[in-house]
Amino acid sequence: MRMKETVHVAFVGNPNCGKTTLFNAITGARLKVANWPGVTVEKIEGEAEYEDVHMTLVDTPGIYSLTCYTIEEKVTRNCVMDDDIEVIVNVVDASSLERNLYLTLQLLELGKPVVLALNMMDMVEERGMEIDLHRLPELLGDIPVVPVSAAKRKGLDILLHAVIHHYEEDSKREVLHYSQEIEEKIDKLSQRMETFYPTHSSIRWHAIKLLEYDGDVRKEHPIETADVITHSYEKEIIQTKYAYIEGIIKEVLFYKAKKTDRTDRIDRLLTHPVWGVPIFLSIMAFVFFLTFTIGDWLKGYFEVFLDLFSGRMSELLMHIGTADWLTSLIVDGIIAGVGGILTFIPNIAILFLALAILEDSGYMSRVAYVMDGIMGKAGLSGKAFLPMVLGFGCTVPAIMASRALETEKDRRRTMIITPFMSCSARLPVYVLFSGMFFGKYAHVAAFSMYVIGMLCAILVARALHVCEKEKENDSLLIELPEYKRPNGRTIRIYVWNKLKDYLSKAGTTIFIASIIIWAVLNFGFSGMVTDPADSFGAAIGRGLEPVMRPAGLGMWQIVVSLIAGISAKEVVVSSFSVLFGVGNAQTAAGLSTVATNLKNIDPSFGPLNAYCMMLFVLLYVPCAAAVATIRKESGSTSFTVKLSIFQIVFAWLMATIVFQVGSFLL
Repeated sequence: MRMKETVHVAFVGNPNCGKTTLFNAITGARLKVANWPGVTVEKIEGEAEYEDVHMTLVDTPGIYSLTCYTIEEKVTRNCVMDDDIEVIVNVVDASSLERNLYLTLQLLELGKPVVLALNMMDMVEERGMEIDLHRLPELLGDIPVVPVSAAKRKGLDILLHAVIHHYEEDSKREVLHYSQEIEEKIDKLSQRMETFYPTHSSIRWHAIKLLEYDGDVRKEHPIETADVITHSYEKEIIQTKYAYIEGIIKEVLFYKAKKTDRTDRIDRLLTHPVWGVPIFLSIMAFVFFLTFTIGDWLKGYFEVFLDLFSGRMSELLMHIGTADWLTSLIVDGIIAGVGGILTFIPNIAILFLALAILEDSGYMSRVAYVMDGIMGKAGLSGKAFLPMVLGFGCTVPAIMASRALETEKDRRRTMIITPFMSCSARLPVYVLFSGMFFGKYAHVAAFSMYVIGMLCAILVARALHVCEKEKENDSLLIELPEYKRPNGRTIRIYVWNKLKDYLSKAGTTIFIASIIIWAVLNFGFSGMVTDPADSFGAAIGRGLEPVMRPAGLGMWQIVVSLIAGISAKEVVVSSFSVLFGVGNAQTAAGLSTVATNLKNIDPSFGPLNAYCMMLFVLLYVPCAAAVATIRKESGSTSFTVKLSIFQIVFAWLMATIVFQVGSFLL
């Protein structure tokens, strides 16, 4: 059989089935990220070669069914129905076979070649179960069924072999038959579909969806159905599928272990209605303790290198007779700004590493479950807490994750509160100010920002809920996957991609911002100035000093750094390096110099002011990239502008309250 030059393959499966781990194991680092046409959901593509055949692989968002409610579910359905997709690899969690097979039966009805990848077979063995790998393919229409272990990279070659040797086979077999009444209606609708859409590749599936009153299908294929469909047959169709699945399980699954296993024993503690939240906060506190202790130790080596590099560069520029203004731009502007941010790589890496381990182990789903009651009182589903948790890493993907929510109201409300989560870009600000003013309690001061962010998010959501006089949301229905050992390869890819984004930002946004900050601090109305107090930046800052003074931030240097921080929160730190002429504000000498300069400018500036600075950075408008993402996801410029204004005002109010109350008490 002559193979095509390229075979297009879609990876489809339930959430937490190991689909992305398997995808990464096959594609390695050959990944391409783009947006699906018409939506902002990320599209992950990879490449693979096997037996001289090139394959383009697409990793789709995890779904339970081809019946769509969320944006991501629609994206996956549109992908598998696309004519470019020639093979569907249905990744199934073998340890939860019964739940996964519902999607499998729907995929088979599409009429495209389907290869079943039975993932997590090692877990099946651990639980003492056995799956009849000969009978299962027979019951599913003789499709290839390949046992794999994405975590251990087993069975990958066999899976690829199955893909390239079955994509041209006739796959229009009817695996599942419904009642005589429903089958007769399917036949009539199929005939009409073939008349109006003769080249359509999924006639039977569309006929079934018409019987289910699927809104999208009825809109896209408006054929006459009134004489065939008298009511929705969705309930009967679903019941038939699950009855067939029950029969499959009885024939192929043996020694099914009781569900009361290690996962349930752990969940009795981690999802406890009383202890669940304190345990989560304790875990996050430990994460930030590691982020500071180990991260600061490693950061010291980066600081030494940066000092040496800055000094040598300054000597080199002086030796070759470089103009003073250009030397200042390179050393005091670019190296101080960008280099100061690069020293935080160890802290950022540890934070992302910890979040990746918690996510891959299955714990983050428990967090949403535990927070469901609290989120419900705020008028949101527990699902809304998942974007909030993602916000600890970066606000941009956290905002994008809001598309998993069912209603536009929930999505927008989640966009309002998610920026209150302390993203990794804010961590350098916390490290700088807590290190300067809180000594051995620095990690406590920084961790409090994460707690305050969550509390403010929940309180704001609650206020919106009360103002709109809505009922509390229904309880969350969410799958709690089994705990598993985090996959090293998946974690490495996750952490590296996050660090790559961080480095990319340092090389672009922060690089440009550092140059702009240097320019506004070295030029004034009279041209280039030697004293930053005579610069354009100082003039702008002094104009806003009276506004920021009630919040304990009445210093033009702080105002300028906060304005610069709108481009990226890390720029607040690089701004301080430039504003105070410090090569690296993160060294012991640099911290001492910044603290001394702060005291010289305002002798009353102390821990309370520093805490208000951290609080303002936590709560005010997120970075420009996050604002652009909110605009894209909400589809409303008006909503985005109003939200940005609200965040700035809210940050000022909170910082002012804390400073005024603190000044009175202290």
